[in-house]
Parts: sequence; C-alpha cells; structure tokens
Amino acid sequence: MKNFGKALIIGLSLGGTAIVAPVVASAAVGVDITVAPPAPRVEVVPAPRPGYVWAPGYWEWRGGAHVWIPGRWMGERRGWHWVPDRWEQRGDHWHHWRGHWER
Repeated sequence: MKNFGKALIIGLSLGGTAIVAPVVASAAVGVDITVAPPAPRVEVVPAPRPGYVWAPGYWEWRGGAHVWIPGRWMGERRGWHWVPDRWEQRGDHWHHWRGHWER
C-alpha cells in the first residue's frame, strides 16, 4: 500500500487527475507434509440459509500441527459452486488443496 500512496501523490501532483488502483494478486498455495491429517470431525450442518452455501470444516496445518477449522456459511456466488478443502496422499506425503469457488 505504501507504493499506492506514492503513485497517487505523484499522479495528483502532475496537475492531472489520476486514478490509481492497487493490483491484488491471489495465489492458491498448497501444503505438502509427511503427517497424515486426523479423520474429519463430524459436524452438524445447520439448516440451509437462502443466499448462502455451507463450507465444511477441515484440518489445516499450522505451526507444525493439524488445527481444526470449523465449517461456516459463505455468501453464495451465482453460477459457481464451492469445492471444499481436502487432503490428498501423494506417496509418503500429504497435500492440502484449499477450498475454492469453481464454475
């Protein structure tokens, strides 16, 4: 954001009106570990809510240990569906695929 402020000040000081928008990049970063995740916890899924989709809970790798992230409601995106987080075994490693929206 520091560069955004500089660019805005420079653009405005040149005598014109500048519209500067920060560029936001997103990257899906996976995790590969040698420790298998525990079995998923059983969650009681609340009754459906109009305009929302349920994202089930999952195990996340944090600070050298698996931590349970509980399920949650998320605002729906029309024309998209939620792909939940999941772990996949790859030989002697486990790979975490982050949950994401797909068309």
